[in-house]
Amino acid sequence: MDIRQDTPACLDKIHLNNAGASLPPLVVQNTMRDYYEVEARTGGYETADLYRTQIAAFYPTLATLLNAQPHNIAWAASATDGYARALSTFNWKTGDTILTTVNDYVSNQLAFFSLRDRYGVQVIRANDLPEGGVDPDDMAQKIRQYRPQLVAVTHIPTNSGLVQPIEVIGQLCRETDTWYLVDACQSLGQRPLDVQAIGCDFLTATARKYLRGPRGAGLMYASDRALARTDMYMLLPDMVGADWVQADQWSVNPTAKRFEYFEHAPALKLGMEAAARYFMEVGPETASARINALGADLRERLLQLEGIRVLDKGADLCGIVTAWHPAFEGQKMMHWLRERGVNTSVSTRAAALLDFDQKGVEAALRMSVHYYNTEAELERAVALLAEYLG
Repeated sequence: MDIRQDTPACLDKIHLNNAGASLPPLVVQNTMRDYYEVEARTGGYETADLYRTQIAAFYPTLATLLNAQPHNIAWAASATDGYARALSTFNWKTGDTILTTVNDYVSNQLAFFSLRDRYGVQVIRANDLPEGGVDPDDMAQKIRQYRPQLVAVTHIPTNSGLVQPIEVIGQLCRETDTWYLVDACQSLGQRPLDVQAIGCDFLTATARKYLRGPRGAGLMYASDRALARTDMYMLLPDMVGADWVQADQWSVNPTAKRFEYFEHAPALKLGMEAAARYFMEVGPETASARINALGADLRERLLQLEGIRVLDKGADLCGIVTAWHPAFEGQKMMHWLRERGVNTSVSTRAAALLDFDQKGVEAALRMSVHYYNTEAELERAVALLAEYLG
């Protein structure tokens, strides 16, 4: 397969904002366009009925990608949407504990605060290692000390190249019979994901980032252990998540569809399924190795610029590269690069308060590579950054 040929935007753009939204391959674009064209001529419900077999393929395809079964997979509008549905599964009460990390995603942290303020849930964070990343020993000690209702970990934070040891944490949770939620928003499509090896009860992810799918699409994985509990369902289900069986009785869907709603966008589901198939054709191990290599290459190039601090810490780093310089001017610099054909992003303290306070910065340039990028593109991007810095 010719990956760059499948990505026409590569011809006139250096896209280094893959942690925001990657460029979709042609198969994703064409799959969605074809569906919308039929829908415009045929009608929404009628087209969904015509495509029901293709739409249903979403579940076995994404299950294969995660080493799960189709009944473990639920559709979600985004990773955050799926994450909120997972959090709403628990019957929170005063004194319950959520154990998380200092690098968990901002939206997750805000959700924890909401549960704290509304229900009296205690939010505890495990300490980081000096070299970066959560300390598994401290995580284990806090699991024993606090007996948390839930351990929640973001695999790859949005604000740096850190990769958290989610399989090690999963082992700790299995040993202590602790519920475990993983945010894989930045890792689906960037790293191989095996929910059996991770040992998680819930995992959420999006399509738009490294998987190269459409915006407004995501998934939620629920383990068999979770599905075996008829009292584990999202707070406000509808007629997909449950059945109205008697005048005042209802029953929960036995599959992960208990976490779905009736209304969704079939074209987005088809697009995400096509993106997952494309990623499996590229090969998760192949894609991950290429992304890691390009990330390391970019860090080396950036360090050659005078005054640049590369902010990524941790024993395991990925394709997200963050850097700081006294002359960085946030959005102004990002738009200057964009005008010259280089897409990047700026991470601010508001998205990573604890991490950025530790690093002593208010914002950082985020350059996130993908397997369709080239070394020549990185060279050009860094040369432009050097020009901007003057």
